[in-house]
Amino acid sequence: MDPIAAPTQTKTHRPMPLVRLHIHDHVATVILNRPEKRNALNRELLADLQQVFEDLHLEKRVRAVVLTGAGDVFCAGMDLGEMEATSQLPNAAELWYQDSETYRALVEYMLRFPKPIIAAVNGPAFAGGAGLLLASDIVLAAEGAKFALPEPLRGIVAGMVAPLLAFRIGGGQAARLLLTAQTFDATEAHRIGLYHEVIHPDKLWPRATELGQQCAKCAPPALLQTKRMLNETIGEAMLVQLGAGAAASATARTTEEAREGLTAFLEKREPKWP
Repeated sequence: MDPIAAPTQTKTHRPMPLVRLHIHDHVATVILNRPEKRNALNRELLADLQQVFEDLHLEKRVRAVVLTGAGDVFCAGMDLGEMEATSQLPNAAELWYQDSETYRALVEYMLRFPKPIIAAVNGPAFAGGAGLLLASDIVLAAEGAKFALPEPLRGIVAGMVAPLLAFRIGGGQAARLLLTAQTFDATEAHRIGLYHEVIHPDKLWPRATELGQQCAKCAPPALLQTKRMLNETIGEAMLVQLGAGAAASATARTTEEAREGLTAFLEKREPKWP
């Protein structure tokens, strides 16, 4: 079954909801639904995604969640058009801090979410989109699912993704990704442990659902305690670092380099650093 074509449930009345939800048996599929914008994370989508996870927290019949994207991109990261528009506002610094806190709260909520989250990475996962899969418990990827943290190329900082990345794959590999801003193909991402499995695109969602159903056989309290042990006990320092990362990310957006990097990206040219 194609999750994009599946029946959906949503609390909003938009003709095109930004987050689509399908529940089958004990597995919920959450679909980022801005394919025309490569599922970029704007303020409205982030708010809707937070709400969906809060709703699923309370939904007793759901025991596992699959997170994926509409179209052929998982998530291109933050909406740079919205960021550039924000830069023109007099209260830009305040809004950027709020945006960073909103994203941090979502990532932390996913880490504390009591049910397994399986990222079905159907295409490129960049920047803030990469953070969503790093906040998931299990990551499956289609063969064309590239991974990148291009923030330094835009003059900004991957403040919240950095601690997540180091937590998942270690500081050495994290440094290589963060400092070179390289794009890794699915094979390399799998080799260094970012992706647990690389699968033919047609089999991605069925495999993610299969794993969700496997998780659903486990006792929910046991899964909750296991996630707490992994993400709150072992990952205690990482949770603290997310707060510092949010501040670093917001501060970086106020610089001249950030303005030049975002403008250059939108104008499709190389940035000119001072």
